[in-house]
Amino acid sequence: MARLRLPRTVWVLGFASLLNDTASEMIAPLLPVFLTAVLGAAPAAIGLIEGLAVATASVLQLVSGRLADRGVSTRWLVLGGYGASNLVRPLIALAWAWPVVLLLRFADRIGKGLRTSPRDALLAGAVGEQHRGLVFGFHRAMDHGGAMLGPLLAFGLLQAGLSTPQVFAASVAPGALVLLCLGFGLREARATPAEQPAPLRWGLLDRRVRSLIGAAGLLAVASVPDAFLVLWAYQSGIEVVWLPLLWAAAHAVRSAISVPAGYLSDRLGRIPVVTGGWLIRAGLLAVMGTVSRDGTLLWGLFLAYAGATACTEGAERALIGDRAPPEQKGTAFGIYYLVSGLLALPGALLFGGLWQTFGQGSAFAVAAAITLIGAGAFLHQARRSG
Repeated sequence: MARLRLPRTVWVLGFASLLNDTASEMIAPLLPVFLTAVLGAAPAAIGLIEGLAVATASVLQLVSGRLADRGVSTRWLVLGGYGASNLVRPLIALAWAWPVVLLLRFADRIGKGLRTSPRDALLAGAVGEQHRGLVFGFHRAMDHGGAMLGPLLAFGLLQAGLSTPQVFAASVAPGALVLLCLGFGLREARATPAEQPAPLRWGLLDRRVRSLIGAAGLLAVASVPDAFLVLWAYQSGIEVVWLPLLWAAAHAVRSAISVPAGYLSDRLGRIPVVTGGWLIRAGLLAVMGTVSRDGTLLWGLFLAYAGATACTEGAERALIGDRAPPEQKGTAFGIYYLVSGLLALPGALLFGGLWQTFGQGSAFAVAAAITLIGAGAFLHQARRSG
């Protein structure tokens, strides 16, 4: 692997992501069971909560990306976004009904929407195209590293006798470290935007970017929200106390794969890595819908699916960074997140509705079919665009 001295911005944003996901993932693997077993939420309600959360973030990701391109401080957009999430998220500990969780998740995702596109624009601008896959892979590895530490902390706190709401409240500690990391470590990017930047028209985007965004939209419809993966594991026989460890193991796999996959996309090209990862994901979804109480197989499928998602994350973002005009990278990332995020809402509702009405097997089968279609459509369009 080629030697690369990562810029300060990449390191700071990486550690901020690690700490933020430590805080977030102390809650995530326990939340579906908390919603269903404690607050009485049905699968369709979980689909509404997760789909609305993703859709909210996606709309604001376009807005914040455009603001960054217009010269609004990327440092303050990133800091404000992380700050909003880490102030609101621990309040889930006080929820007494699932609509309260919905409102808090909505507010949490507002913070995500504010920070994501400006952050990705900073990462894309920190290095040249030949190293961009590696940089995004590194960032995803740090992100998943935090998502591994969070469940381990949650497991330790549960073993020490804390209740689930107390674990949620304890997430305030790593959240505070996020703000310290960014407040002292992140410097304002040098930017000289035009006073009135030209609008980013769909027809002017590189065809590979357009095909990626279109396929990502289809993939979003087929995406299985993490909350449903946890519920699948729980209802298939994995006890609550083991869910944080399963979650941690999944993110350990993602963290280990993200950097090599990003580097591979620098060497082999973005298209083979993206389509290969999506095809593997479709196959795994098809199998997951047929599995019943087999502990070893459940763990294996859960971890394999995590690895398949990690294969494509860095390459997808790097492709956007490669092909978007330098002065419009924030907006291009915003469109990418907008399309995939808005379509995640009907996708989550569809998945939850199919699960509730016909069972989990039907839900996973439909998700696998749509994922396969999305991968094929992207590959076809990418080949046409050369």
